[in-house]
Amino acid sequence: MRKLVTVCVMLSMAPAFAQDEGGAQAGGEGNVRYNKATNIDFEDDTIEGDLTKPDGEYVEARKKVKHSNLIRTREDFQDKVMQSVGEL
Repeated sequence: MRKLVTVCVMLSMAPAFAQDEGGAQAGGEGNVRYNKATNIDFEDDTIEGDLTKPDGEYVEARKKVKHSNLIRTREDFQDKVMQSVGEL
């Protein structure tokens, strides 16, 4: 059983090692070379254009609004203390 599994695994891996005839040595797709610089010649063409820039900037920001503090601290707790004592 172990030999059968080993043979099946070896046969399934065999196509992974296959190579095309003449592969990379014959100048196939793997040997693509590009020039370091590309030169474009515009001698016969007339190119006209204007450089447009914005005339100004419009920045609008909301001003900070001053709100009163909604949390008020109590200065006198005697009423609440006396109510809680009465509830006991």
